[in-house]
Amino acid sequence: MNNMKSDTRPVTPWAWIPTLYFAEALPYVAVMSIAVVMYKNLGISNTDIALYTSWLYLPWVIKPFWSPFVDLLRTKRWWVRAMQLFIGAGLAGVAFTLPMTDFFRWSLAVFWLVAFSSATHDIAADGFYMLALDTKEQAFYVGIRSTFYRIATLVAQGQLVVLAGVLEQYFTVARAWSITFYLLAGLFILFYLYHSAVLPKPRSDRSVVTHADARHILNGFFATFASFFRKKQAGVAILFMLLYRLPEAQLVKLINPFLLDPLEAGGLGLSTAEVGWVYGTVGIIGLMLGGIIGGMCAARGGLKRWLWPMAWSISLTCLTFVYLGYFQPQNLWVINCCVFIEQFGYGFGFTAYMLYLIYFSEGEHKTAHYAICTGFMAAGMMLPGMAAGWLQERMGYEAFFVWVMICCVATIAVCAFVKIEPKNKQ
Repeated sequence: MNNMKSDTRPVTPWAWIPTLYFAEALPYVAVMSIAVVMYKNLGISNTDIALYTSWLYLPWVIKPFWSPFVDLLRTKRWWVRAMQLFIGAGLAGVAFTLPMTDFFRWSLAVFWLVAFSSATHDIAADGFYMLALDTKEQAFYVGIRSTFYRIATLVAQGQLVVLAGVLEQYFTVARAWSITFYLLAGLFILFYLYHSAVLPKPRSDRSVVTHADARHILNGFFATFASFFRKKQAGVAILFMLLYRLPEAQLVKLINPFLLDPLEAGGLGLSTAEVGWVYGTVGIIGLMLGGIIGGMCAARGGLKRWLWPMAWSISLTCLTFVYLGYFQPQNLWVINCCVFIEQFGYGFGFTAYMLYLIYFSEGEHKTAHYAICTGFMAAGMMLPGMAAGWLQERMGYEAFFVWVMICCVATIAVCAFVKIEPKNKQ
């Protein structure tokens, strides 16, 4: 048995990696996507939906700042289990607040707690993965963890939304979504109980207990953080992280409201269950296939070769929503095809973005610098998304989708300043 694993009993990684990364995806999708559909059905305006749900990105933006404390205090195993318990309690709290008169304020407050718990769970889960497995095992199971993360996204954004839509036929909208979130909360209690039993106990998974060690680690963290901004082309890299997804950051906040809004309001008038299939199922399949094919292409040609094709892919496929906004087709096959094309293009183009984050993080402090990159990545989605609803309500869907296309200029422009050394083939 690998000496990095528990010294009490062997635990196959198959027993915990699929469930751990399934659990990692669910709260993120609940906060970022399911909440948008739910609030739209509960009568919240597009302005408020985009503004307040975009603020929920903040825990992922500032995640690198408190990640050292997850290392300093307790074990990664303890953090994983504790956060799953907190997430379960938070999701139950969301369910409890929905039938209230002032549900929007209280449910948002609880969503904030879920978001912070989810971001902390991400830190702990990824750290635990590296501690519980050796290098060879990490490489072998990386595809497994990614697959189950995507499956969870498909289940949450697709089937959970479909379930809520079905329940809306038998209960009030608030009660239907409350039941859905109670079920999700119960699932996390099961995750907590299951992982308490099966997660191994690596010898290296321990907390820092002395003040001297804690001070040394914190000083090292701040020095590492400062070194990020001294890297070559740091300014260009930050602009790339913030602007490459500028069109998608705005579009993603209005896709579900657009699909749900009635025809007279400029939308497509789909039901909640139909949105679960169109965007949450067909769209996610397109996103996954785009990412897989993008990875295969990049593996053969490298980032330098594929940066421009992927940048054009993530930009031009937004035209499908210009078409949907202007013509408002009612044929579900047409709507599904348009959403699939846009999400496929996004998945394909997003590959270049992730590869650039890896490329820029290379060096002495690779892990820490990548964590900082993910913070900028989250900020690039949060900040534009906050204003997206306000813009749409003043411009209408047709003009808003044209505006999204205009923002694609930023995506293309920032790529012109990026320099990829030929020897790097990430």
